[in-house]
Amino acid sequence: MGLLTHLCPLKEKSLQAFSACLKMRWQMGEQVRGLDSQAESRQQLLQDVADFLRRKAEVEQEYSRGLEKLSERFSAKIRGSKEHQNFRKDQNLPSPLNCWYTILNQTRQASRDHGALSEIYTGHLVLRLVHISEDVGRLARKSKEMEQQMQDELLKAISELQMAMKSYQTYRIDCLNAEAKLREAERQEEKRSGGKHSDPSGSPGGAGLDKTPRRTSLRKVERLLEKRQSKFLESKLKCAKARNDYLLNLHTANSAMSNYYVRDVADLLDCFDLGFHMSLGKVLRTYLAAESRAQASWQQGLCAIEGAVDALDPLGDKSRMMEANPAAYCPPLSFDYQPHEGDEVSEVRAEGPLRNELISRFQHIQSRLNSITLETDEVNKTLKATLQSLIDLLTAEEPEALDAFQGCQSTESLKSTGSDAGGKQALAKRRANQQDTESFYIMKFKEYLSGRSIQTKLQAKHDQMKEAIEKGEVPQSQRIRRSRPPSRCHHQLFEGDLQAFLEASGQAVPLVVESCIRFINLHGLQHEGIFRVPGSQAQVAEIRNAFEKGEDPLADSFVQHDLDSVAGVLKLYFRGLEKPLFPYDIVPELLATAHLEPLPDRILHLRALISKLPSAVQVVLRYLFAFLNHLSQYSDENMMDPHNLAVCFGPTLVTVPAGQDAVSVQPHINEVVKCLIVHHEAIFPGANQLAGPQYEKVMALGVCTDIVYAMLVLHTMPCQTSMPMWQLGSHPCLTKLVKYLHHMLSLLSLILAQSAVCPKGARSGKI
Repeated sequence: MGLLTHLCPLKEKSLQAFSACLKMRWQMGEQVRGLDSQAESRQQLLQDVADFLRRKAEVEQEYSRGLEKLSERFSAKIRGSKEHQNFRKDQNLPSPLNCWYTILNQTRQASRDHGALSEIYTGHLVLRLVHISEDVGRLARKSKEMEQQMQDELLKAISELQMAMKSYQTYRIDCLNAEAKLREAERQEEKRSGGKHSDPSGSPGGAGLDKTPRRTSLRKVERLLEKRQSKFLESKLKCAKARNDYLLNLHTANSAMSNYYVRDVADLLDCFDLGFHMSLGKVLRTYLAAESRAQASWQQGLCAIEGAVDALDPLGDKSRMMEANPAAYCPPLSFDYQPHEGDEVSEVRAEGPLRNELISRFQHIQSRLNSITLETDEVNKTLKATLQSLIDLLTAEEPEALDAFQGCQSTESLKSTGSDAGGKQALAKRRANQQDTESFYIMKFKEYLSGRSIQTKLQAKHDQMKEAIEKGEVPQSQRIRRSRPPSRCHHQLFEGDLQAFLEASGQAVPLVVESCIRFINLHGLQHEGIFRVPGSQAQVAEIRNAFEKGEDPLADSFVQHDLDSVAGVLKLYFRGLEKPLFPYDIVPELLATAHLEPLPDRILHLRALISKLPSAVQVVLRYLFAFLNHLSQYSDENMMDPHNLAVCFGPTLVTVPAGQDAVSVQPHINEVVKCLIVHHEAIFPGANQLAGPQYEKVMALGVCTDIVYAMLVLHTMPCQTSMPMWQLGSHPCLTKLVKYLHHMLSLLSLILAQSAVCPKGARSGKI
């Protein structure tokens, strides 16, 4: 019964151990299958990423080709346009065309960037993903083998534990059985010992009869007890050894199981993950870097477009267009007076019976001129305000145009936002306001142009009548004009042959050159932007017509001329010569001079080239470049250094030969002209080598006649003690007299300063 009591719990424990072993085997199988599943999942992930990159590479390549075709289509269109031929790459393009070029360049760059992305995806990233997939499969296989090996070792330890447990249980049962038998033998011995002590008064006879059998039985019991005692001790020893083996195997199995589940499983998973995350991260970082570079390039292109948009310059574009088309925008020559049947009068006169009529007409025109001037000014103010309103409408932001980017993630939401009815209504309203404002601006602009045209014509009549009336007031004895007699030379001055004109007129330097340079020398050496700022086309034409008639319009000190217009006449004369000052056959040698180094060699080469020119041309060039050198000495005030002057006179004096690119050749021409300006004394022959007039830095004012005239007018002016000083001060006589005295004082200061710094022996020289 006791044995059965021990066997029942033992059976239950064996069943529990068997169940735990089965569960452990199931876990190990799941672990192996988990590795396989994880490997398949990762390989599938890598395959999907590789397929995605292949497809994206195709999309990027297709997009790159599309952008390239789009850019090339419009670039070819631009290359064939007339505007592209007028504006070469080295020139400043019109700002809208520059914006368009920038957009096309950014599109070409985007095409190259997307092509590079396609190459990176297919040539590097996909190949790297294939390698990672192979690494995952190989590591999964080896990790699986190691995991199965570790599982086998753990199962072996558990099997040894089970065998030790069975041995222990067997020996324990044997020990218990031996103990039970020992106890049974001890009880029997106690019974026998108890029976012997319970019959002390037995008869001697009876004791003698039973003595031998009792001793034999007692010895048998003692031998049985000894035998069972020995058997029990042996079984107990075997049980102890089996229990020790069982406990050792138990701790070993528990340690092996703990080591496997706590450390080996995690380490095997680490081995399975070996390099996977780092390799995948490297691929994805490469992907991110490629996208970031493409994005940076795209952002750089957008910044370039933004800079081009910010550089939109309507005024500069207008100037460039007019400069690029001089034939279309250059004012034509003024109409000349055509006398009929020998009539020699060529000016408006207010004499005799015509005077009163002319005065009445003058007063009417003056009143009308004041009225139309006031009206034109008011229209101009309205025009400026309307223009500002139109600019505000044109530059106003349109928030609904970018509503599609406000958190809309789906295509449907983008479409619904883009077709918002409210946004369309706001756009239509702004469009209507813009068109209304534009119509009003055009109406006012037309009114302003009409009023300004009327004002210009009335002003011309007003000035002519005023001049005629003022001339009529001056007595005949007081009309002193310091103008040269008309030239009898019939050769054309402007757009003519310089040498033929000089031979026919007997002038060493053309009157137009000498007079313009003298005027600028007296009044414009400090004028900012001289030769660079365009003058009045009307005044340029007026001065040109006077020179064509043989007159000197700049000799009259009472007529105020615009300095920029006078400078424009000088440039116009040289630009329009029938034969340029530098013939076509020496232009290539001039261009070669620009590359000569060092500077002395360049000067010698230029001197040799200048000596090939006719003497008359050398005199004119020497006179001109001496003046330009003098003018450049005031560059701190007039902003015209030798380089700026060369830029102005390079295209005027030297014509680019046919068949050569003007854009690439012009900088070399300008460099040669700059060298001529800076080193004119070393390049051009001196007075002892070439006879002819030379430019003088301190020119005579030529106002003696004007001073006589001023004193005569002051002498004949009625004495009016009540005349205010400001009226006297504004009289042209006093103005001319003050200017003369001021200039003479400046000249005297210069002479004194020169005398102070020069040696005594050198003071007799020319100043």
